[in-house]
Formats: sequence, C-alpha cells, structure tokens
Amino acid sequence: MTSRVVTVAVTAGGLLSAGVLTAPAQAATLPVPAITAKGGFVMNYATGKTLFQKSADVRRSTGSTTKIMTARVVLAQPHLNLDAKVTIQKAYSDYIVAKGASSAHLVVGDKLTVRQLLYAMLLPSGCDAAYALADKFGTGTSRAARVKSFIGKMNSTAKTLGLKNTHFDSFDGIGNGANYSTPRDLTKLATSAIKYINFRTVVKTKSTKQKVTTKSGGYRYMTWTNTNTLLGSYAGTIGIKTGSGTAAKYCLVFAATRNGKTVIGTVLASSSATSRASDATKMMNYSFKK
Repeated sequence: MTSRVVTVAVTAGGLLSAGVLTAPAQAATLPVPAITAKGGFVMNYATGKTLFQKSADVRRSTGSTTKIMTARVVLAQPHLNLDAKVTIQKAYSDYIVAKGASSAHLVVGDKLTVRQLLYAMLLPSGCDAAYALADKFGTGTSRAARVKSFIGKMNSTAKTLGLKNTHFDSFDGIGNGANYSTPRDLTKLATSAIKYINFRTVVKTKSTKQKVTTKSGGYRYMTWTNTNTLLGSYAGTIGIKTGSGTAAKYCLVFAATRNGKTVIGTVLASSSATSRASDATKMMNYSFKK
C-alpha cells in the first residue's frame, strides 16, 4: 500500500513537471504608456530601432528644439574655432524685446566665444545667442543676408540628414509660418547632433558660470541654467533640448543611458512643462524595458 502511494505521487509529479515543460510560454505584455503630448517618438540610439511612437510623422511647430539644428550647423563648420570671439550687437537684444523671446541676457558690446554662445543658446534657450551664431556663421554683406544664409544651411543639413518632414524659417524656433518638424525627424536630428562631443558636453550641463569680456576690456560672469528638468531628476539623462511656444505648446528632445543602452526621443505639443517631462519619463521607462 505504501509503495503504491509513492508510485502515484511520483507519477503525478512527473505529469506536473511535464506540464510545466510543455506549456507554451506566456510573455508579459508591456503596457504602452499614455502621454499628453500630441506626438512622440523614441528609438534605440545604437540600432535605430523604434521603441515608441505616437503620431511620429505628423508635422508640428517645434519651438526652441529648433536650436538643436542651429548648434548642429555651427558644429559642422569646417575649421571651427570654438574660442573665436563674437561681439554682441544691439540688434540681438532688440530682437529679444520685439519677439518677447527667451533670453540669455547677453549684454551689448560684450565679447563671447562661440563655445559660450552654445551654452547661452542651449541651456537658458537664449534666442539672442542663437541670433549671434546665425549672424556669425551665415554669409553675406548684411546681417539679414547672413541670417538668411544660415537658415539655408539649416535646411540643406535637414535634407542631407533625410529629414523629409522638416523645414526651418528661423534660427531659434520663433517661426514665420513654415518652421516645423516631426517627433521622428527631430529624434534623427538629435542623433546626428549628439555625435559631436561639444554638443554632448553642453546639453548635459545643468548650470554653468562663464567669464565673458566686456566692451571696456574688463570681464563679467554670466550664469546659465538648463531648462531641461530631466537633468538631475531622471537617472542617466544626457540632454538634450526643451522648446515651447503658442503654436508648439511644450516640446522636449531627450536622451538617457542606462545599463549601456541609450534611448533618444522627442515629445511635441505636450500640455505643460511638467507634462512634457512626465511624458518623456514614461516613454523612456517603457523603452528601457523593451
């Protein structure tokens, strides 16, 4: 009797084991996050694989994420000297006032290096700094011609990068009706820009204090703080750029690295500055698990 019970128990155990081994594996389905942004896209930086998308190819206003292209054009200049000095013109500050634009509070007559102007443009989103860079690196005998030339370089670069749903009509995102891109295109642009070590260095900086030369030959210190709140709040964040505006709403191009995996993406037309950071966080959390 004892022997029979043992035999039955072993047989039942064998059947149970067999059942476990032969049952089809059920992979857990990862819930796709809901975001407030009208458009979003995330990809694996190394492989280019799409990890998340929502209206990824719908053209929308981009706000100051446009400045990623401004920086990309500057950094691609042949024989670029990041320590070259640029004198701040009254036209740049007048533009800030006229447009009600975001400012790095540059002082007319001060001399800043190209490197400092990149910080001034990409951290506090200074449209005055963007104007200075467009004026410096455009070609032509007048400021208007140089700016037009620079915007032309932005569009030719977009074409070279295969950004088929992107067009720029300004150097800073304060467009004139034809400044647009998509989450997928902006992510591709950021993927290109982040290959430049100087771009990576700037966009991952939370705050910087820079010594600039004054008109009189003295110096002053300028402090600029990054508008990207993911820096310091989302582990592994490496940039990249915020944007906002009446048409653009709230935008963010972002990237982060965790456990050797880098994801890079974009949210366009989110409902608030808080929501764009929340949207990006949800998208990255989801993408890191894929």
